[in-house]
Amino acid sequence: MVYFKECKTIEEVKARYKTLAKVFHPDCGGETELMQKLNTEYALACSQVLQDENLTTEEAEEYTRLSEEYRAVIEKLMPLTGITIEVVGNWIWVTGNSYPVRKQLKEAGLFFASKKVAWYFRSEEFKTTGSKKSLDEIRAKYGSEKVNSKHHSNAIE
Repeated sequence: MVYFKECKTIEEVKARYKTLAKVFHPDCGGETELMQKLNTEYALACSQVLQDENLTTEEAEEYTRLSEEYRAVIEKLMPLTGITIEVVGNWIWVTGNSYPVRKQLKEAGLFFASKKVAWYFRSEEFKTTGSKKSLDEIRAKYGSEKVNSKHHSNAIE
């Protein structure tokens, strides 16, 4: 392993991945081959660290599967302009000028929440009935991490 050999916790692995993705992602001027290598090592590093954290094999595999699922969705969203991508808890929320890219959002697996005037993605495991909470209330409860594309910053903040 080249990129994650110093990482001891899942938080360190995630932070390192975000830093390197800013450099290697093709939308950031990087090369596809390097990004693919980074993604492969990221999955392996997550699996190894999670096993070291005394998770069962099933728990580690589930975490890795969810990480890959969410990463794939975010990669589809990154090239889109005029939108803001946020990870809030176990959900991905998209706000901003989404009307011009609504077709791509649907193709990426997102749904529109009309009361929140935002698009969302969540894995089937986190499916819930509609919440009366505003997006700001949800952010306050679970925290929020913005993901912006290079065309308007292409960095994970």
